[in-house]
Amino acid sequence: MPAQPIISVATVVERDGVFLFVEETVKSRLVINQPAGRLEAGESLVNAAVREALEETGWHVEPLGLVGIYRWTSEREDKAYVRVCFFGRALQHDAQRPLDRGIERVVWLDHAALLQRTHDLRTPLVMRCVDDYLAGRRFPLDLLVDIAQG
Repeated sequence: MPAQPIISVATVVERDGVFLFVEETVKSRLVINQPAGRLEAGESLVNAAVREALEETGWHVEPLGLVGIYRWTSEREDKAYVRVCFFGRALQHDAQRPLDRGIERVVWLDHAALLQRTHDLRTPLVMRCVDDYLAGRRFPLDLLVDIAQG
């Protein structure tokens, strides 16, 4: 049985019919993913999504809502993940910003191009998040509530 799930965030960013992705090297394999990463201690989910998008793509992104919350278990790694997937818009690009280690490049792909590269997806969550976004799944950000310690 996998350990406690790892909480991650991802953001679907669409602009003129194409989506923002990264090509990254994971265990010597080049894969495609949304801007995504792990939630850090003391960080809100929204702030994590903004940070990960900037660190991985150089794009300042504004989360507008949620696409969904997904649980997935990797049989290869025997790890479970809970992905909170946002949708948002790209605001501004910082072309001079160094990208996170392992990120090879930023790519904008339409749905057809992504379908042609399904064997390159980091996890099945990548396509599922895009498909759910295209199907109109949208939930307001106020579903997420951070309660201050006290």
